[in-house]
Parts: sequence; structure tokens; C-alpha cells
Amino acid sequence: MPIHYEAVIGLEIHCQLLTATKIFCGCRTTFGAAPNTQVCPVCLGLPGALPVLNHQAVEFAIRAALALGCTVNPTSIFARKNYFYPDLPKGYQISQYDQPLATGGQVVLETTTVHLTRIHMEEDAGKSLHHGFPESDRQTLVDFNRSGMPLIEIVTEPDLRSAADAAACFSQLREVLVAIGVNDGNMEEGSLRCDANVSLRPKGQEAFGAKAEVKNVNSFRFLQKALEYEIERQQAVLESGGRVEQETRQWDSETFTTVSMRSKEGAHDYRYFPEPDLPPLRIDAEWIARVQSALPELPVARMARFVAAHGLSDYDADVLVRLIPGAADYFEAAVAAGASAKTTSNWIQGEVRRKLKDVGRDDLTAVPVGPAALAGLTGLVDQKVISSSVAKDVFEEMWATGQSAKAIVDAKGLAQIGDAAALEAIVDGVIAANPDPVAQYRAGKTQTFGFLVGQVMKASKGKANPAVAGEILRQRIG
Repeated sequence: MPIHYEAVIGLEIHCQLLTATKIFCGCRTTFGAAPNTQVCPVCLGLPGALPVLNHQAVEFAIRAALALGCTVNPTSIFARKNYFYPDLPKGYQISQYDQPLATGGQVVLETTTVHLTRIHMEEDAGKSLHHGFPESDRQTLVDFNRSGMPLIEIVTEPDLRSAADAAACFSQLREVLVAIGVNDGNMEEGSLRCDANVSLRPKGQEAFGAKAEVKNVNSFRFLQKALEYEIERQQAVLESGGRVEQETRQWDSETFTTVSMRSKEGAHDYRYFPEPDLPPLRIDAEWIARVQSALPELPVARMARFVAAHGLSDYDADVLVRLIPGAADYFEAAVAAGASAKTTSNWIQGEVRRKLKDVGRDDLTAVPVGPAALAGLTGLVDQKVISSSVAKDVFEEMWATGQSAKAIVDAKGLAQIGDAAALEAIVDGVIAANPDPVAQYRAGKTQTFGFLVGQVMKASKGKANPAVAGEILRQRIG
């Protein structure tokens, strides 16, 4: 009888904190600087240079821990993690081991709850840059600008059972970290990276199988693909009677496979010991309370509030909070300025989003048509001063000129014609010009009515009040 296997997955998320300077020195953290221009004796590991802990990095780490429901430990210890690699100038990485900054916490997904083991602070290593092809001509250069960048590592329990859930967990962690302002969420630049540990075991078995660690996956899609491949690979090994080796593997985004890098280290291989140049990090209850009180509303809570307070659908709330950067703040500001919640949501997802795409932007911060200006435009539609079709043209003019909707409508005479006498003349002209559709309508082909209303709108250059015009037309040809 065939054995049915289940995957056991845990994640390690490396999050670069949004500080202006590095974790143990005053070097800048600006991305894209020329190689080895943001370095000093401390982050280069020169003899005699001593680290000094960045207060803002600690504050951001506490903020992340509290946002994820962790317990922040009153005392944590920095440790030296010893290993040799060309981009690690000291021959060790300052990290935390048996006494981390925070423990516990969780990420709640639709399908499961993922518990967090710990969050600890550490410094980043440098970056190896490989040049040349074929292999015989390859050179490896090292850029130490990244050395000493402030990181937190978020380690989950092995609670995940599918590649899709792992990607969803990574995505939700990113949302939280960006929402609280401790990370920019830019995976392409390496400020948020994910390692995944995956093993297989027969369903129902408690003991874990040998695990493979898949390193430095920089997108949700690639994380899911890497884990799907690795699950299939391990299952094929087990079903053929082989044994899965405990190792570190690298995701190849060109071949969509994982490739063996080295055997997997254990904690004992790193010879952790307390960092002698840094005292214990002590965080009192007052500091924790101050950070807690300053936490912004988290994405999941904000979506729930949009549904409850503004009557939006789950889908609309999800789009505003998660899919369009800046849209949630824009939405709330427009509603505060008097706009209807549903109308504002529709405009953001429709015309505003279309315009962003046209101009090559993806966020709603500092756009030419601000929230109050959009509220003014939608208010004219609600008051039936202009039609929704005219409003789209007015919006384009607002985006190009920065003028208010009312100023544009007044200057161009775009206000709707609601006067019955004026509309009667237009309707009579349309009836006279379209005898065949009128006859068809009177003969029972009622779908021609929409055509006739369209002709009224065309004759009025879009300014006729559709409801009033439709009623007059119905009376005239009914």
C-alpha cells in the first residue's frame, strides 16, 4: 500500500530594518551606493573596532515583535555566530541565540495559524558578486556596503503543510512589517528575504523527516514554486527507497528547480558564545508600553473595520488595504471629506487605478487629484450636477490641471440639464430624427429605448439628466 506523505514547513524571514544607519556603526544604509563606499572599521571588522548598538533598530525590532503578538523579553543577549565566508569580514556574525529579543507570536491565515518561535536581532553580511562566464573565467568580488545592516529574523514553528500556505504566511508578514514602518517590503533589493525549511513524513507520523533549507527566495511566487519542487523532489527520493539528505539548497528561478549548495549546519556548528563587546540588552515595561501605544492599525484589523464601519465588501476592503499602496489612507481621507464610502471605493478601483497605470505609478501618495478633490467630484455626481460619464472627463482635467471639479464644471458649462422644458426640446428632436427606432419601440421592441436615451445624451453632449430625460422620452413615445 503506497505511503502518503505530508510536508512540514517552517520559515525564516530576514527583515532589514528601515534605519538611516547600520546596527553597530554610523554608516548609511542607502541602497544602490557604489560598492564599498558605506563602510567603516566597525562594519569591516577591523581589529580594535567596537560595536555600538543602534537605538532605533531596537525600537523597530520591538515594534515588529509587538505587532506580531510576541512577548518581548526584558533581557536579551547578543552572541557571535562563527562561520567562514568571504562576505563575512569578522569571521563571525553578531546575532542572538539562546536569549533572543522576543518569543511567541503568530500569523493567522485562512487555513491555519502559524506560531512564531522567536524574533531576534542580528547584523547582515556583505554581498558576493559573481562575474564572468564560463566558470573558468569567473571572478567573485565582495561589496561590504550591506555588512552590518540591521536585521531581525522571524522564525516560525514548522506549522505549515503546503507551499501555498507558506507563500501566504510570507505575504502576510510582509504586509505587517510594511504597515508598521519597519521595512520597505522590497524583495528585489534584498531588504526582505525568506529561507524555508521543508521535510516530508508519512501522514500521521509525529517525528520529522530530514529537512532541506531553501535559501534566499525573493518573491511569494518563487517561494511557492521552490517548495512545490522540493516537496516533489523529496517524495521521489523517498518513494524510490532513498534517503533525503539534510542540506542547504538554492532556488534557481531560471530552471524552476532547487540546487544543492552544502550540507545543512546545526547550531553546534556555529559555536555560539556571548558577544563580549556588547552588554545585555535590557528593555523595560515602560519602553514596551510606549512602542505598543504608537503601533498603527494592522492590515487585517483595518479591513475588518472597513467592512463593519463603511459597509464595504470583503473584496473591496482587501483591494484598498492590501493591493493598492496608499489606497486605504486615501479612501479614509475622501470619506472624511464627505464622499460616499462605496462611491469612493469604486472610483479608486476604477478611474483612479486606471490613471495610475497610465502614468506608470502604483501608489496613491501625492497624486494630482487628492482625496478631498475626489470627494468634491463625487459630490457633484451624487447631487446630479453632472453625470457619471461627464465626471470621468472632469477627473481627467483635474489630474492634468490640479483644478477643482466645481471650477472645471463651471468654466466649461458641464452641469447637467435637469430643466424639463429644455430637455423636452432635445427629446422631441431625437424622436423626429429617429422614426424607425421609435416605431420599433411602439411595436414592442423595448430594447430600442436604450438607444434613444443614448441619442438624447449625445444630443445634449452628455449633459442631460438621464433619469429626467428617460422619463420625458417614455412619456413622449409611450
